Amino acid sequence: MLNNIGVPGLILVLIIALVIFGPSKLPEIGRAFGRTLSEFKKSAKELTSDIDETIETEKNKD
Repeated sequence: MLNNIGVPGLILVLIIALVIFGPSKLPEIGRAFGRTLSEFKKSAKELTSDIDETIETEKNKD
């Protein structure tokens, strides 16, 4: 999805965000987005490891 935006599209999105939220809110929004992304990655890793453990347990039962 983000591969098709390109540099001009990214610059346009950043300018629109700057106009809408203002320069004081952008760092705050960026930090919140970063925390959210980090929590999502952590949850995805935990889910993957749980699934792997379940599969391994089922293989050992057979």
